Amino acid sequence: MSNQPPLVNVKTWITENQKAFLPPVCNKLMHFSQLLIMFVGGPNTRKDYHIEEGEELFYQLKGDMCLKVIENGKHKDIHIKEGEIFLLPARIPHSPQREADTVGLVVERRRLLNETDCLRYYVNNTTDILFERWFYCENLGTQLVPIIKEYDSFTFILHINFPKHACFFNAIILAESISPCRFMASNQFQTGKPDPNEVFREPPFQLNTMNVMTPFSFKDWLERQRPSLSSGFPVDMFGAQFETEVMVFGPGLTETAVRQTDVWIWQLEGQSRVTMAEQEFSLSAGDSLLIPEQSQYQWQREDGTVALFIVQNPERKRS
Repeated sequence: MSNQPPLVNVKTWITENQKAFLPPVCNKLMHFSQLLIMFVGGPNTRKDYHIEEGEELFYQLKGDMCLKVIENGKHKDIHIKEGEIFLLPARIPHSPQREADTVGLVVERRRLLNETDCLRYYVNNTTDILFERWFYCENLGTQLVPIIKEYDSFTFILHINFPKHACFFNAIILAESISPCRFMASNQFQTGKPDPNEVFREPPFQLNTMNVMTPFSFKDWLERQRPSLSSGFPVDMFGAQFETEVMVFGPGLTETAVRQTDVWIWQLEGQSRVTMAEQEFSLSAGDSLLIPEQSQYQWQREDGTVALFIVQNPERKRS
């Protein structure tokens, strides 16, 4: 569970934690709960690909980034420019590449107990597997600093600022075989070819075959939705086919509600008030609020409100 207070001004928080966006870590968790709310900097150039059973939301706040993916058996670069938003579907191999002096929001969720992640390397520019390890991704936050110190030399040699997120980093401790040190010492790393004596395990799930979306300008999208927002209707950004719900709310009232998952609200314009656990939180432009899973809350939004509302519900997972 995160020790971060639920109410956070995003801009102030980024300024206070700007050193965390530099190597060797390059990322900082704002919240670690059912939702993982993190901000990621650079430079960070990687050769490994991550596969997970949940989705990832990217919103590039400063500078551009490139998300390398394997889409239907082919390498593809997804360029996410400053101000653009992108939702990565589950079960798609991906490798984020970030430049210096950039900051992006990444949202993902806590893993279910029956879910498995994978760290995979491919042979050059092919989709032939060079090296991979499957593991359960669980956060061991207190071990983060010792891990950095232990693998510090490899971090600088490889310029791989692993992990891209804290939970991914901590999974290295949970499965020793995933260690970059082991990969460095492996025949696969030395030769660039798979080990003929290694038989890769049968994956616990099939890779996603859907084509990924094109990143789009959040500002331009928002301008097109303002008539609906002023009428009191929230707008769903991605639709019901994903487990990630990204809604934009305008003025109005959300009566007493309870979600089985975390809710993260980012007040972009105007003011609103959230009441939960007999406590009232006042949000001004730039403030954010994490509503813990299974919490009862009421949300009053004043005129001029534009607020981002993010939920990741694994019950909406696609088979």
